[in-house]
Amino acid sequence: MCHIVLLGMNHKTAPVEIREQLALSCQQHVSPLHLLPHLPHVDEVFFLSTCNRVEFLFTCQDRRIAIQEVKALLQTHLGNLSGNLLDLHLYHYENLDAVRHLFRVSSSLDSMVVGEPQILGQIKAAYREATECHTVRVILNRLLHKTFSVAKRVRSETMIGSHAVSISYAAVELARKIFGELRDKRVLLVGAGEMAELAAEHFLAQGVRHMTVTNRTPERAFELARRFRADTMPFEHLVDGIRTMDIILTSTGSLEPILRYHDVKSRMRERRNRPLFFIDIAVPRDVEAKINDIDNVYVYDIDDLQGIIELNREDRKREAEKAEYIISEEIMKFQNWLTTLDVVPTIIAMREKAENIRLNELQRTFSQLPELSDKERQAIEVLTGAIVKKLLHDPIVFLKKKAKRESKQSFVDYTQQLFNLSDGNGMDS
Repeated sequence: MCHIVLLGMNHKTAPVEIREQLALSCQQHVSPLHLLPHLPHVDEVFFLSTCNRVEFLFTCQDRRIAIQEVKALLQTHLGNLSGNLLDLHLYHYENLDAVRHLFRVSSSLDSMVVGEPQILGQIKAAYREATECHTVRVILNRLLHKTFSVAKRVRSETMIGSHAVSISYAAVELARKIFGELRDKRVLLVGAGEMAELAAEHFLAQGVRHMTVTNRTPERAFELARRFRADTMPFEHLVDGIRTMDIILTSTGSLEPILRYHDVKSRMRERRNRPLFFIDIAVPRDVEAKINDIDNVYVYDIDDLQGIIELNREDRKREAEKAEYIISEEIMKFQNWLTTLDVVPTIIAMREKAENIRLNELQRTFSQLPELSDKERQAIEVLTGAIVKKLLHDPIVFLKKKAKRESKQSFVDYTQQLFNLSDGNGMDS
């Protein structure tokens, strides 16, 4: 019997330094996919590595030995981690539990931020690498294609990805709700820490083309701007920069406001009262609260965003329940396909035996009728092929239907005896 096994570690089971070490090691050394020949009990393998998870999905006949081989491979890449410690960080799923886990990961139900869209792209990239390395075949190929369709169905039939559940994501979602289209809006990021970095990712994903970064430490601003194709601005020019911006997101570590009422009030005249939105995700706040009293200026702080997040968390929880139901449905469909695999060798053997008989009889007939033209020979070949196909149709449909029953092996045995097949692998001579 073929088993599907998944071994992995993620943000819930392993600290970042362990995940980071494994991911870096797998990138710097030979890819685990290239080591399949050194895993004699593993038939197919798929490898996924992201900042929050590292997972091995594989098929095998002997689970115990195959798992030992994959764990030994992991140990090689984590040389300073003992076997006991490795087991502490690993999770382990088999067969339909492994399928469920993969479907949940691709649908972003197992992500640090539930509903984030990046994970599906990462799985698709890992699948492309596996196909290039020829490490996925019948079962994993089918499973991964099913994984993509499940994730697509979850996205289209639920709103799992439409509710912000992180501060930076909520900030960008708020900007999108205010403006609608963000492509032509000018965004200024004040601060260059982790929150600003996450916000930059989300703004870029929304198509923002005009993004500027300013920070007290210029080097950090240059680095962030380089990564996200943004401009930079000297921190001393912050107040003057207000003139040209539409959205200003602040996330500094300042102990007092860096933008005050009179700074913004005086610049609004030059803007001809064009609306200006501040999204202040700093604690303490970067933007003086009184600025919200200025006409056409709107200030949202972290408490406003937290309220959005709490509402959205409940919405996303309800959407996640819908997604889990979809996943359960799709697992049943995949299980139905898996059950048919047990009868496939017998079906193949039936077809091969019938085809061998057909070809032998054709050869004998053609040798006795040398006067036949090529066109006549071709017509006879088509005719005999159609007869064989029609004769085998009912037995094959019968076997596929019985494949879903616990007693399927009995039907396989009867079929092999009835057609005089040899262990489902061919014809008796």
